[in-house]
Amino acid sequence: MDRFTRNYTFFIAAVVTALFVWTLYEDPEVSKLNALLQADEVLANYPYPFRVLRLENGTATLSSPRSVEFPVYRALAILFPRLAGRSPDDPELMEAQQELARIQQRVHAIVMKAPGVNRVVWELDKNWLTMRGAQITTN
Repeated sequence: MDRFTRNYTFFIAAVVTALFVWTLYEDPEVSKLNALLQADEVLANYPYPFRVLRLENGTATLSSPRSVEFPVYRALAILFPRLAGRSPDDPELMEAQQELARIQQRVHAIVMKAPGVNRVVWELDKNWLTMRGAQITTN
């Protein structure tokens, strides 16, 4: 192998390694918060794995299966397939919606107790939803 080929190979290997490490890296504070969420027994038994995506300047960005762009009744149909196709005023669907709200309040409370967290914002987990067959339209 000539000198150029060897150097080029080492360069490409370094770039690939750096990209690999960068994509797998998770902020230690984010990891701690996610460990707290995973350790909670109530959250562990819920079908959606809430997690902290980012922690920047005291603002924790958390994943959510619902948002304005993806209504709660559609999220609940994915979380609980037996609720698919139900009317929005169906008692069981309404109960599941209230349970989701309680779970999100619990996630919010756990994260807000952490030092350095002043605020929580929610971000739609498009990847999780898409992996479960949801069609997400964006404007």
